[in-house]
Amino acid sequence: MACANSNYEFIWCEVGTNGRISDGGAIKNTIFYEKLVSGGLNIPPRETVGGSMFELPYVFVGDEAFALRPDFMKPYAQKLLNTEKRIFNYRLSRARRIVENAFGILANRFHIFHTSINIALPKIEIVVLTCCVLHNYLRKNSPGYVTEEEMNEPNFETTLTALSPDDHRNASNSAKLVRENFSDYFNGEGEVYWQNEVVFS
Repeated sequence: MACANSNYEFIWCEVGTNGRISDGGAIKNTIFYEKLVSGGLNIPPRETVGGSMFELPYVFVGDEAFALRPDFMKPYAQKLLNTEKRIFNYRLSRARRIVENAFGILANRFHIFHTSINIALPKIEIVVLTCCVLHNYLRKNSPGYVTEEEMNEPNFETTLTALSPDDHRNASNSAKLVRENFSDYFNGEGEVYWQNEVVFS
């Protein structure tokens, strides 16, 4: 499990979680989550977005396995989606693709991720974290490390295990309001011209 920035660099990694544990359950056992809940991550304050009237918070983005929080957005449930919710889910998916593409780039450069790693678990953690550090170093210092095509649509296969979805949880009203505000922005001033075509194609 990892967080990546917009430059496809890993800013946090958690290695060694059993694949049978959900993402939502696994994250709750991390220092990252402890600091997120306690306000210790130094997340910047809300800002007005791109010259609009919308003031939105900085948030982390995850899939449906995670709990919705005011600082952690997840898609709307797939049942009974109206147009606005479908567009929100599409835009969230585009943002989430950054970390998925970062994993793809990592797997393409470090072929150890194309097969089972048959060493002791503590050594696997060291190998994986070392690859993540090298990935970040090369991303910053080697212009040819990643092609434009790989950043947009990496083609990769890996043996990295996806963690299973977690059970549905009730979110706070403040978390739902933040998601609604993002949805309003994506369907209004923050609209991109192709989103309706993609959502309804």
